[in-house]
Amino acid sequence: MSSETERTSAAVAEPLAEPHWHERRAAHERRVRQWTGPHVRRRALGEKHPVLDFLFTYYSHRPAHLERWHPGVGVALQGPSAAEYLRWKHYTTTDAGVTVDPVLPDNRRRTAVFVRDLLQATASRPPRLSCFGLHEWAMVYRQPAEQIRHVAWPLRLGQAGTDAVVESQRIACGHYDAFRFFTPPARPLNTLSPSREGQTGMEQPGCLHAGMDLFKWAYKLDPYTPSELVADCFELAMDIRALDMRASPYDLSELGYDPVPIETPEGRAEYARRQAAFAERGAPLRARLIDLCRRLLG
Repeated sequence: MSSETERTSAAVAEPLAEPHWHERRAAHERRVRQWTGPHVRRRALGEKHPVLDFLFTYYSHRPAHLERWHPGVGVALQGPSAAEYLRWKHYTTTDAGVTVDPVLPDNRRRTAVFVRDLLQATASRPPRLSCFGLHEWAMVYRQPAEQIRHVAWPLRLGQAGTDAVVESQRIACGHYDAFRFFTPPARPLNTLSPSREGQTGMEQPGCLHAGMDLFKWAYKLDPYTPSELVADCFELAMDIRALDMRASPYDLSELGYDPVPIETPEGRAEYARRQAAFAERGAPLRARLIDLCRRLLG
């Protein structure tokens, strides 16, 4: 690292005294272990949870990584114990303390550009609240019983009743990472044609998966993202996932998840209300991630 870059890093990094960052790190670890601890215990016992496991299996951020605290870009950790952070990638030493190097490698810069563009485009659109969670139903439409993802849990309406709901509703899923799990017979029923290439042009803030994905974009920018922001996005994703599965065709009442019956007008209205609340809750997190990307990109 050049001396000029060191001076720049030190100038933009806010010093954080050792007791203060120790306190922040301990608070983060306590917060996330309420989620990681039960998952790790279930995994050791070979138990599966159709709602909560999703955030650790579909997403690639391991529990140990979620527990690891990073101050984020622009913060200099002070005190002798800050040296432990030098074992992690992208950390460097400045006169102000140990800090994340704000000079991004090319691959991380490309990630920041993509995340910024995607989230800005998403934030520019009004939320659409008319999908009613039918993506989960389309994932089991005409599916042989042994191939259903959560085969240990019954379908509330049975297979025939589930198929009838899919055939009677207008499916308008615009999120590619949900659409790609549709069964082959369900894909032609979707009125939209999401693709990986068209993701930036189609993503909108009412989509539950777009809200959950804020967690992904937060950890994709580790260690530049403050871990408190990663945890905020994880908590939002966890709450969204609960609605996602409550509105699904599965009967999860044994686990304490009362259904949101989107096959009824009342259920669809409840889903839309909750979807709107999540869109509102996700907006400031999306804005914080956009600001982070802009800062990283100068």
